[in-house]
This record gives sequence, C-alpha cells and structure tokens, in this order.
Amino acid sequence: MRKTFVGLALVTLLAVAGFAMVWPGVLWSLVIIGPLIILGIADMTQTRQAVRRNFPVIGHGRYLLEAIRPEINQYFVESNNDGKPFSRNDRSVVYQRAKGELDTLPFGTQRDVYAPGYEWINHSLAPKTPDHTTERILVGGPGCTQPYSASIFNVSAMSYGSLSKNAVLALNTGAKIGGFAHNTGEGGLSPYHLDPGGDLIWQIGTGYFSCRDKQGRFNLDEFVKRAILPNVKMIEIKLSQGAKPGHGGILPAKKLTAEIIAIRGVEPGKDVISPPAHTAFSTPAGLIRFVQELREASGGKPVGFKLCVGKRREFLAIIKAMLASGVTPDFITVDGGEGGTGAAPLEFSDSVGTPLNEGLSFVHNALVGAGLRDRIRVIASAKVNTGFQIATKVALGADMCNAARAMMFAIGCIQALRCNSNQCPTGVATQDPALVDGLHVGDKSTRVARYHRETVKSFFEVLGAAGFTRPADLKPWYIMRRVTSTEIRNYSEIYPAIEPGSLLAANVTGSLARAWEAASPDRF
Repeated sequence: MRKTFVGLALVTLLAVAGFAMVWPGVLWSLVIIGPLIILGIADMTQTRQAVRRNFPVIGHGRYLLEAIRPEINQYFVESNNDGKPFSRNDRSVVYQRAKGELDTLPFGTQRDVYAPGYEWINHSLAPKTPDHTTERILVGGPGCTQPYSASIFNVSAMSYGSLSKNAVLALNTGAKIGGFAHNTGEGGLSPYHLDPGGDLIWQIGTGYFSCRDKQGRFNLDEFVKRAILPNVKMIEIKLSQGAKPGHGGILPAKKLTAEIIAIRGVEPGKDVISPPAHTAFSTPAGLIRFVQELREASGGKPVGFKLCVGKRREFLAIIKAMLASGVTPDFITVDGGEGGTGAAPLEFSDSVGTPLNEGLSFVHNALVGAGLRDRIRVIASAKVNTGFQIATKVALGADMCNAARAMMFAIGCIQALRCNSNQCPTGVATQDPALVDGLHVGDKSTRVARYHRETVKSFFEVLGAAGFTRPADLKPWYIMRRVTSTEIRNYSEIYPAIEPGSLLAANVTGSLARAWEAASPDRF
C-alpha cells in the first residue's frame, strides 16, 4: 500500500503540473492534495502505528474509530471463549499497558458481577508489601546442571513462519530488555530468535524443525548444535497445543519463504503440516527417556514438555513412567483448549482439549498425588493477559505463566483475523515484505517489555491487596466464582485437591482411581 500511495502521489502531482500549463486554476487543488501527501509521508515514516505505516492516510480511519470506542462501548459486554464475561476488550488492557497509557477505570466495575462466570479475589484489611524477589522462579530438577531463573510471566510459543521476522525480533528484543523468556514455537530456531540475545525456550514439536534429518526424523547432532547455544535456556517438547490438540501444526504454503524453507527443512509450495504424534518415541516411558536424552545432550539444561490435557489416563501413564525410571522433566507446560494463536480447524479450536483451569488443576493434583510436585515446575499457558489472571493460575498450582495473544497485541495485532491468509495488516502474522516492514522493531520491543513489566507489577499488587507476600501463598480457596446468579463457590470447591501421595497409596476413588489403575508406562 505504501508503494501504491507513493505512485499515486507522483502521478497526481505530475497530472496537476500538466493541467496547470493550460489551466493555472488547477493549482488550487494542491490546497487539498498537498496536505494529504504530507500526511501520507508522515504516516510512512512514523514508527508507532503499523496500520498507518502500511496504509498511509486511509489508516487513520481505524484510529478515529478507536478514539471514540471507549465512549460508545463503555458498557458493552463481550464474552471470551470460556464463557466468562468481561466489559473491557482484551486488547485494550494490553495496548494501554504496552503503550504506557493510563489503564485505570472510571465509574467502577464495568462487568456484570451477578452473571455466572464472574470471578474475583477477596482482599485483606491488612494488605502486605509483596516480596518482589519471588518474581523469578528457578527451573531445574534433579539431573539439571544448568537451571534457569525464569520470570513468572513469559512469551508463549509462536513460530517464525506463523509470525513475521519483525514480530519475532520485537518479541525477543522485548524479552531481553525485560529479562524474561521467549518460547520459539515449534517452527525452529531462526536468526531472528537468536540475534537480539533474549532468553529462549526452544520448543521441539513433531516436525523436529531445526533438529531433523531429510526424512523429517529427529536428528541428535542437529539438536546438539543449537541446544548448546547460550541463548537457549530451556527446551520444551511439544506433545499437543491448545489451539488444535491431537492435530499437527499448520503453516500455509503462501507463508513459506526461501528462508523459512531452509530453517524448517521442508518442501516449497506445500502446506507445512506437522505430524500429529512424535516419531522419536511412542510410549510414556519413551517420552521420559527422550527428556533425559535431550537434557544430557544439551549439557544439563532444563527440559520439559507441553501438552493440552486430554485423556487423564495418558498423563497418569507419563507419571508412572517417571516413577518407574526415577527421571522427571524439569517443567510441564499446561496449555488450555481455549488457547492458541495459530491457524486451526474450527472443531479443534472450539471442541477438542481440556480448558486450562481444569487441565492445570489436574496436572498439579496428579503430581502432588504421585509425590513429584516439588521436583517439577508447572507453567500455565492460555489466555493469561492480566495480573489477576496470573493470580488465578498460580492459585490452581502454576509456578509461572506464558502469554501468546497478549504479546501479539503488545506488538500491534488488531485481531484482523487474516493470520492464515498472509495479509496481516499490521505485519505481525505475515511474510509479505511490504507489510512486515510496517512493524517497527524498536518501538514494538519497548512495548513488549513495558507490557510485561506492568502486568507483573499488577499481579504483585493484587497479591499484596489479598494480604500475601509471595505467589506461593495463593491457594484455590482465595479465588471466588459466581456459578449462578445466587450461588458462589471458591476454586477449591470447583477444583478439589487430593492429598499428597494419595495416588501412590491408592487412596483415591471414582474416575481418578480407574484412570490411575488403567495407566501404563508402556502405552499412551
């Protein structure tokens, strides 16, 4: 669009000059044309708004609507995928924090506090000053010789290919500025992940991108070359993801560039669809052996896996494999069925996989019941945008949280929903060079770091208001949910806990007991 604007401006000026030779009065048109051309040039050279950079002059229409939206939408209630109402658009909170704008609210709560799904945390009449040294969590269990001190809030998995190079550069630069980690997504390690120098969680999916042979199988030598890089702080094996659990990743052919083809080691002209399952292992015991293999090959860095919880028996089978071998992952990332930023079939996006709260509670309880919780960090990943949302996940057992779509909002995503068409107008999720250039890395990386800082600050403010000093003080019974217009329950009533060691002692009943009995380390 910028090239089109420049072309139209030149043609218009030449046309005016030509007509002026026979009709001097046409020069008065420059009173209108001139300011528009100057405005367009200003749009193309500014760095704060990608839509204006990519769509000079006409891009102002969007920001005009955005300017009046708070007044016309002040009491509009929209619903997210898990049915919880909220009166402020997710993007607004992130945008305001990322831009350093005022993010306080006038006129009190703008949510229907009597609607089912409304949640809150009860405050204390004796608020505390939080211990900010607990903002970082050490990841690394027995067998890990290079533990990583991680922020409580990090960038969730999004691949280069799905995102543009400038988007990846902005995220990683922001992570370096703010001292938090950036998950690469399953698309492999690219120069845009590595060059800024931010801390990385290298995700390895079923396609084994950046560590595969020509047949698409896992290649240990290729893995070692990259796993020992100083930027790579943790390694995450992706078993499944919230956007499409049980389905491989999807990168449309129209988003493939020569560089992405080289990084991923795939064929040009075809959609890149990762296999739904791993080929490096096929059993829970095989997964745990793979964890150990990667930990040793990386020089002792933290290794874990990510999954969206499906059949409970299968996760319990992984726990039995841990118990049988004595080997545990350093962390487990729990994704929710409501999460995901990438392309996914509708049925998988809406109707497959356990939502985060249920999945997180189950994983935490299963580890407690098996006596393994103190050896493994648990990371929550799905629609975590605010300090209060971090608090709800920590209360359910998470040590840390990851965010994907919120970080996309921080670098300018406007949810145009053109991610899989290669036509993202803000340059976030496209490989079109003309659109990618509209995303200014310097400006957006600063926003990522600022959003992270303000959200962590918000979490600790909520923590202190509730009368606590450390995240570990948060428990499920401190988070309240209205389940009907007249009934309230706390999280401990909705997501019951089990006693430490109860799985080992066979001191559980019902469906959990049946799932534990059916679980085997030799089969999923």
